[in-house]
Formats: sequence, structure tokens, C-alpha cells
Amino acid sequence: MLQANFFQTDIKFLKGIGPNRADALYRAGIRTFEDFLNFFPRRYLNRTLIKSIAALREGELATVVGEIKSVRLEGSSWKNRRLVVHLFDKTGVLELTWFQGAAYLQKMFKAGEALAVSGKVGFFGSRPQMLHPDFDKLSTTEADTHDGELNDYELFNTGKIVSLYSTTEAMKQVGLNTRAIRRLMRQLLDQAAPYIEENLSPALLEAYCLMPLKDAYTHIHFPQSLEELERARFRLKWTELFFMQLLFALRKEEISSTVHATPFEKVGDFTYKLYRSLPYEMTDAQKRVIKEIRADLRSGMQMNRLLQGDVGSGKTLVATFAMMIALDNGVQCAFMAPTEILATQHYLTLKSMLSPLGVSIELLVGKQRKKLREELLESIATGKTQIVVGTHALIQDKVQFHNLGLAIIDEQHRFGVLQRKALQDKALNPHILLMTATPIPRTLAMTLYGDLDVSIIDEMPKHRKPIITYLRHESERDKVYEAVKEELRKGRQAYIVYPLVEESEKVDLAAAVESYEYLKNHVFADYRVGLIHGRMFPYEKEEEMQLFRSGKTRVLVGTTVIEVGVDVPNATIMVIEHAERFGLAQLHQLRGRVGRGSEQSYCYLLYDKLSADAKVRLSTMEATNDGFKISEVDAQLRGAGNIMGTQQSGNITNLKIANLNEDVDILQSARQAAFALVAQDPHLRRPEHKGIRDYYIRHFRHKYGLSDVG
Repeated sequence: MLQANFFQTDIKFLKGIGPNRADALYRAGIRTFEDFLNFFPRRYLNRTLIKSIAALREGELATVVGEIKSVRLEGSSWKNRRLVVHLFDKTGVLELTWFQGAAYLQKMFKAGEALAVSGKVGFFGSRPQMLHPDFDKLSTTEADTHDGELNDYELFNTGKIVSLYSTTEAMKQVGLNTRAIRRLMRQLLDQAAPYIEENLSPALLEAYCLMPLKDAYTHIHFPQSLEELERARFRLKWTELFFMQLLFALRKEEISSTVHATPFEKVGDFTYKLYRSLPYEMTDAQKRVIKEIRADLRSGMQMNRLLQGDVGSGKTLVATFAMMIALDNGVQCAFMAPTEILATQHYLTLKSMLSPLGVSIELLVGKQRKKLREELLESIATGKTQIVVGTHALIQDKVQFHNLGLAIIDEQHRFGVLQRKALQDKALNPHILLMTATPIPRTLAMTLYGDLDVSIIDEMPKHRKPIITYLRHESERDKVYEAVKEELRKGRQAYIVYPLVEESEKVDLAAAVESYEYLKNHVFADYRVGLIHGRMFPYEKEEEMQLFRSGKTRVLVGTTVIEVGVDVPNATIMVIEHAERFGLAQLHQLRGRVGRGSEQSYCYLLYDKLSADAKVRLSTMEATNDGFKISEVDAQLRGAGNIMGTQQSGNITNLKIANLNEDVDILQSARQAAFALVAQDPHLRRPEHKGIRDYYIRHFRHKYGLSDVG
């Protein structure tokens, strides 16, 4: 373990740092000795793993080290400007090209400098090329060295493994290049050696063949061999993931042993009536998940379950069965959604399904008339209302439930942790069902929701046909509009979606409104065309949605406000403009607004220019309707920790060395060990677990109180 009093020392007190360097490190999130020690190299250079230029092959990912022969800015205007750098080694010349930031990058390179580059190899004729490669400058002069040390290039040529660190512009400006960091790291490791104590038990070290912690820190920063480096990386990754999973294991143990909830032992009329009213057979996946929820509800322990299901997989029906079981046992249900459009959609769906069964269901949202709101609050408080559907209005202080027994939170990742907890606190330990239509890679599910039980609906209803997706250049827009008209002539409805992002919201909104006017007056003049966007008042959005649901509006033009919650089975075609500007998850959610009936549906992705990532995103959409496959690609493109976006406050995916895309096996191993440990020693009181307990308390206890809400 790292002894707190030494490792919490401010980084400015490390010899050679000083106030300017300290400020640059603070801005990079490095404030203490411990932070600096956990600032791991981003990659390593080793002569045995470097390809010579002559040995490069088309399409391979390779790392090359050489000297810069020439640096040249080409192109007459900023639109076609590019930076071309020629790198040579003893075997040949490699051409490096950057289109983005060409003028800025030009200042970074000089002829004669040594450079390590990594990227995908292409060929123009016989000349090898790399486009936008990752690069590291290697020090080559005596000015870069200290006390007779070898510079980077000399070190590499001796066959040593060279650690390379990510450095910000601010760090570079104060002389904190990768070489300076290595020097400071060596100094800190020498000072830290007496203070690094083991934070795992001897049994775990032996069972999982883990390198001692002190050795791992030494070899991760200064590896003497590739074998040592791999063992050090494994040890530090395993430990990081182990403590993350330990948090979940301890929380789950606490819930199962102390948090009791009303057992729902009865399955009665409401449940049976719902089952008999279904117009079609449920999928096997839906039946399986309902059984899992049923087992939770009658256990006497609080249910904390995450329900994952792709767009259109039937999550709402599963949640409805959970609510019917709750009603059969005499308690109320709350169903919270992130937007008024989504809450209203759920309310209308549930009301049409449940009112004939005698269920009292109401909608509570932000902007309702005062008298209506007062009547709703009284009806909820007296228990007359059995199911309340609403937005975050449900968690306001004035909302008091008579006997809330089940809380369902849809698109739960769009709520903050505290909002979810506020709904849970409306009663004593209500059962909790979280739902998401954003498929989550299994590694991320284990990381974000490791203390929850997870159910997955991995089967689509049989009457749903896969949506056919086409990728089209915007020059083919007229042909795409003709396909839309063909669907309209069949009596169907259509969506046309425009991007809207915060950075350019005014421009985007103006473009969407202008396009709406053109479509309404020219392209679809024979049909009613509606417009919906985020700047409209809630009642205006609802009026437009109601016109579309009723079929009066045939074409709905909108921004991404229609991404979630619109369920119009007659809508069979969607056109997404500037599709290259959307993320994969967002595209998948948008596409899920069509294909909700039994008719064949279509989605057209219109694009202008495609970057490499955009091409992967759109090609993935064209190739598959499977949200879980799409989420895996998304995780590879963006990093798994970013899948849930910035609203997932309270998550613990700020990993220093582990990678959720690559380290699935390590994560599963660490998770198994953490849960087994807590099963043996629920409070970590055994003497051999003292190091684990102390490290956990210091690093994770502050995250412990909210982990019960996912």
C-alpha cells in the first residue's frame, strides 16, 4: 500500500518541479506524489518490436523509428492544406501526412530530429505512407540529457525499452517532456521505495501470480525486459479493477444483509388480466426476465436490477408486468423518464394498455395547471393513483406517496445519481428497476453497475422486421426524398432528422428551420409537415407529437429531440441529414423510432465528407441492427468509459491503466476474486486483509454511499 502521509505530499515539493511545473501538472490532474507515480507511460519503444521501413506491408499497424528528412506544408488554401513529413531509416523513406492541424504541427517538426510514429500503413505506388499517425519526438541532443544520461535515441539504439509519456502543451512549455518525466519518476521511485506497502493479501498474490506492488511500480516505469513489463502491467491493471469490483461486492453484501423490502408474494388479477389482454405472444427473453424480476420481488430483499434491451425489444411490457405484480400486492408504482416527451409517451402507452384493466394511472410533469397539479398530488398521497408516470417532477418535495413499493427509472443514465436516489428515498426501501435502451458492452456494465443484477432482453418480437439502412451521399438527396414520397403514398409517415449540437446550436437550429420551410413548401407540399426541436415549449412539442401520432402530420422534421420516446408504428422511413455528425449510439436510438410496426421500415443516412471514424460508424449502422454489436464498435471508437456520456456522475470508470475494451479477462478475474473475498470476510476484518481494507477506505469509501443507486 502507498503510505498516505508520504504519497499525499504536494507534487510541487518533488525536487526539480517548482511552481511553474507544478501548475502544469495540476492542470493535467497530477497534484500529489501518488498521482505522479500513477502517471503511467502511454506506450513503450523497444527495438525488437519496431518495423524497418523496408519491411512495412499494406494495411498493417506498425511502429517505425527514424530521422526526419524534410517537413513541407502543401496546398494553396486552408481547405486542402496538408503537412507532409518524410521519415527515413537505413532501409527507406516513409511519408507521413496530416490534414488536420497542419499549420500547427509544422512548428513541431524539424529536419534531423528523431521521431517514433505508429499508424496504419498504406502505399502510393511503391512508397509507404501513414495518414495522421500517432507520434513521439525522441530527444537526440546533449541539451536533452542530464548528468551524462543517454538521450532517447541513444537509449533506444542500445536496445533498452524506452517509456513514453503523454504530455500536455502546458507541460511541454515548462520543459516536462517525456525525458524530464522519466528523470523525475526515477527520483520519486527512489524516495518512495520505503513507503510502498503491499495492498493485496499473500493469498491473492499467490492465487493470481501477481508481482509485488513495489516491483510493479518499478517495472511499469523502467522495464528491463518485455516479460517484466507485461507482469507489471497485469499486476497494476488487476489491482485497479479488483478494488473497483470490491466496492460493488461490499455494497451488494450490505444490501442483501441489511436492506429489506416488502416481499410481493401474490400474483393476482392485475397480472393475469394483463397477460390475457396481450395481442401477441411474448418473446422467450421477455418471459425469462419477468421470472428474474418476480424472484427479486418476492425475496424480501430490495430489488436493484438493471434491465437492458435494444430499441423495440419490449422493455416497457416487462416493466408493466413488474408494476402489475406490485399492484397485486397493494402498493404504488412510480415510473420516471428523463423528458416530458418520453414521460408522456409512456403515460399514453400505459394508459391505453391498463385503463381497461381498471388501473388508475396519472402523469406528473413540470408544467401543469396549478389546480390539476394539486389534485394529482392529493390523489398520489391518498393512494387513489396506483401508477404515477413523470419526469424529475416526481422527486420534488411536495410529492408524497401513500405506499410506494416499486420505482422504475427509464433511460436511467440520463439522470444524475442524486436524482435517482431522491426517487428511491420517497419510501422505505422500494424495489428499484432501472431501464436503458442504450446497449452497454458487458465490461462497462460490470464497471458501471457491478452492484446491480442485470437482465438482458436479447431477442426482438417476432412481428418486428429488421430496419433496412442505406448509406447515401448528399448528392443523392432527391432520390432519397423520392423514396420518402413512395412510403407516404402508401399512407405511411416519415421522420427527417437534423443534427443539433451545443457548440453550434444557433446555426444548427437555423439550418433545421430553413430546411423545414423548404421541405414543407416544395418537396412535400402535398402533405402536412411538422417541426419539433428543443427550443420549443413543452406544450408546443407535445402538440406537434400528438398531430404526428394521430396521423395528421405525415412528415415530422426535427432535431435529436425525437431520439427517444416517440412510438408511432405507422412511421416507416427516416432520413438522417449530416449523419457523419452523429455518434453511433445516437444514430441507433434515432433509427429505433421507425420499425415499430409490422411493416418494413427504412433508414437513410445522408453524409457529406467522411472521416475514418465516421466511415466506421455509418458502415456499422448499414451492416447491423444489433445494438449490442453497435455498442462494442462504439466502445472501440470512443473508449468504453465515454459510452454513457457526461451525465453519469458518480461512476468510477476513471481508470489509470486498465482498458475496458481490452482487459475483459482481467476484469472478470478481479471481479471473481473481489466477490469471493467479501463472501469469506464481509467487513474485511481478518488480519491478512488489513492492507486491502486500509487501501479501500482511503481510495473508495467516499464513493460508497451512493453506489446503491447504480
